Amino acid sequence: MKHTGSAVMHMPLISVIIPVYNCESYLAEAIASVLAQTYRPLEIIMIDDGSTDRSARVAERFSSSVQYFYQSNSGPGAARNRGVDLAKGDYCAFLDADDIWTEDKLSLQIDVIRDNPSLDCVFGHVQQFISPELDEKEKIRIYCPEEKMAGYIAGAMLIKRESFVNAGGFETNWQIGEFIQWFIRAGEHGIKSFMLPEVVLKRRLHNKNMTIRARNSRADYCRILKASLDRRRAPGNTGNNP
Repeated sequence: MKHTGSAVMHMPLISVIIPVYNCESYLAEAIASVLAQTYRPLEIIMIDDGSTDRSARVAERFSSSVQYFYQSNSGPGAARNRGVDLAKGDYCAFLDADDIWTEDKLSLQIDVIRDNPSLDCVFGHVQQFISPELDEKEKIRIYCPEEKMAGYIAGAMLIKRESFVNAGGFETNWQIGEFIQWFIRAGEHGIKSFMLPEVVLKRRLHNKNMTIRARNSRADYCRILKASLDRRRAPGNTGNNP
């Protein structure tokens, strides 16, 4: 559904938050995928998390459409939280600087929430792809599933800003897995979600993101699950949380 003309005046503002850290090679394509959205109105908030490459110069090319903010390197959770603090929209969406949205991502999700007001957030499916600039030796080292998968990740979500604030922001002390931790905690706060069958996010696989996940994810995921279990076992917990 394309929202144009006078209809825009009656549609809620969506704040799109893009955290970036040394991602000059892919950032322009990510921003372009937001600008290509069939939904309006939206604002784009880019949080530069201490980049030392030319990510800021890429953002300058979109200065008429992108609000740029710099902070010292604090991790993606802190960058997303700052974006939410700056957001003026009733809804928030997140996009990593190396990924791409399908053009109807926001339209599909906002329509679901408008038809189901009790929902807090809507997810969609993800299609992964190997970044095309990699050489053949690099490509064969990366496992890339051909099938789409349910996207319980930040880039595939649209959420009411109020619901996000009520659930609490992303933790900032994880190397990776801050979204999984947030999603578990959001469930404990009664956040209601829905999964669209359509692909809304194309997730880029490349050397840097695969290396980071392989090195850090296992330990952090174990700590996240332990923290969730500890909260459930805490005195006063009725055991009704998911």
